[in-house]
Amino acid sequence: MTPNPEISGHSARLEHSPHPEVAEPPGNSPRSGIPEPSGRSPRPEPAGPSGNPDHPGRFADSASSPGPGSSADSGLFEVPIRRTCPFDPPPGLAGLRAAEPVTRRVMPLDGTELWLVTSHDLVRRMLADPRWSSSVDGGLSPEQPLHMAEPEPGMFISMDAPEHARYRRMLTAHFTVQRMNRLRPRIEQIVAERLDAMERLPRPVDLVAEFALPIPSLVICELLGMPYEDRAEFQEAARTVVDMTTPPEQADAALARLGAHLAKLIAAKREEPDDALIGELIREGVLTDGELVHISILLLLAGHETTANMLGLGTLLLLHHPDQLALVREGAPGAADELLRYLSIVDLVIFRGAKEDLTLGGQEIEAGQFGLASLAAANRDPALCEDPDRLDVTRPKTAHVALGFGPHQCLGQNLARLELEIAFQALLRRFPGLRAAVPLEEVRVRENAAIHGLHSLPVTW
Repeated sequence: MTPNPEISGHSARLEHSPHPEVAEPPGNSPRSGIPEPSGRSPRPEPAGPSGNPDHPGRFADSASSPGPGSSADSGLFEVPIRRTCPFDPPPGLAGLRAAEPVTRRVMPLDGTELWLVTSHDLVRRMLADPRWSSSVDGGLSPEQPLHMAEPEPGMFISMDAPEHARYRRMLTAHFTVQRMNRLRPRIEQIVAERLDAMERLPRPVDLVAEFALPIPSLVICELLGMPYEDRAEFQEAARTVVDMTTPPEQADAALARLGAHLAKLIAAKREEPDDALIGELIREGVLTDGELVHISILLLLAGHETTANMLGLGTLLLLHHPDQLALVREGAPGAADELLRYLSIVDLVIFRGAKEDLTLGGQEIEAGQFGLASLAAANRDPALCEDPDRLDVTRPKTAHVALGFGPHQCLGQNLARLELEIAFQALLRRFPGLRAAVPLEEVRVRENAAIHGLHSLPVTW
């Protein structure tokens, strides 16, 4: 579970997912998922030099897609905004941060005007301010613009106090540093087994498929008490949901299948609770099956998708910074946090709705208007640290916001740091000659996903 506001950032598909067939107590029947209009055509993707829309050759073509704050910018901006380098925030955000850190923008998919927040201080203020609501939905089409909406039971990423605090209190005790450290031997074993498997494969090996994806999948399955054989179900759902070009009906169907599968698992655990997280929550006797299903969906998708992308993209970044790679191999204690800060793979997906009139960064914001935080821009703010565009895994600890901030700060941050620390060190020690098997421009980057990362990374050693 890694960089994210609380779990996995804003996603209307997660916050208001189709509810599985589970029993709810009277008066607590969940709302059905908010329907998306059929036939929504996503914004067409410009292709790279090869004609492949995922081809990173587009990185060199920033002039054709000016970033926000550029001279050609009219106020309309894409979501997600294209990165011209896989390791850096989208172009134009730095200029906005310096000139107008709270600025009016227009969502291209639904035409909603909102306030884009790009400075470190102001992002933290917005995320910590209870006058901003997390109960925001929509934004994917003109027929379903951004709006305030009541979340499903258990979808605590989109709840405000006091309901949000109630869920956090129940779950936080299960994610303490001490409890996560108990997982260290098992995580080390999982990582070693994946490295053994990689060694047996012919080279080049796809690091994403053989290392970055399986490790967090195995860890989160073990943490929740879910059979690893079920991983295909939630891996498919995760990839479907975070791809912002996925038609809503397909995303809804993937979540519905996952929810139905989890409902059966939870019903079985009610008969025979185990010592894993779902079993412990059942024994506590507070949550309904519907709440348990939605909490499990959030933990599964976040624990798999975000960590996998950090491992894949983080490895590619280190391969292009051999001095930093050597420090990580030697066990630099702050490496995980610096990689989280530098890459900020969850960005421009944290929406908030103003519950009352307020002022932020000198801008008067009216009740009912929306804000969007750029964690990537905030984490490269010179006010945060010296030379923020330089990767330095020995950097003193910073107050980065890659894991969110305020009441919705990442629930699984202790597990995130532990997985990244163990996996990066073990990988680089096992294969000291590790290198990419293709040039950077041939690495396939996930440009349409709510969570930035790689489709694949061929490596050899």
